[in-house]
Amino acid sequence: MPRSLAPLHRWFKAAVILCCALVFSLSLGGAPSWAAAQLSHAPENAQTYIIEPSDGETVRSDFTVKFGLTGMGVAPAGVEKDNTGHHHLLIDVAELPELTEPLASTDNIKHFGGGQTETQLSLAPGEHTLRLVLGNYSHVPHDNPVVSEPVTITVK
Repeated sequence: MPRSLAPLHRWFKAAVILCCALVFSLSLGGAPSWAAAQLSHAPENAQTYIIEPSDGETVRSDFTVKFGLTGMGVAPAGVEKDNTGHHHLLIDVAELPELTEPLASTDNIKHFGGGQTETQLSLAPGEHTLRLVLGNYSHVPHDNPVVSEPVTITVK
């Protein structure tokens, strides 16, 4: 190997070793401590709730869901500001997801990272359950999770 490439070769070897060490540490449980570092504090009196539809209501297949929040403010995802968060709507989710990790974005977990406080839904006929979870700037629920009571609706 030419002498001019020797420093680059040493740097590359060091980078490979560092990456391997990082992957190994994450496999030993490094990820939960990273997620724990992403937790934000929520005041004890913070509450999120579904304004409409109300529990037990029968709705058309296309309907509006309005979100409520007290004790905190709404801020878009990516904006790290105390006592704020953004909504995630859980649709027909029987068990709450892990509340110390970023909430997944799925067909059943809708993210409102723009700070939206309502949405239009279109659901199949039948009974459905809706629930809100407030996430912080990185989609992680707060250390004192702000979770609404479930609302059960019937789509006609």
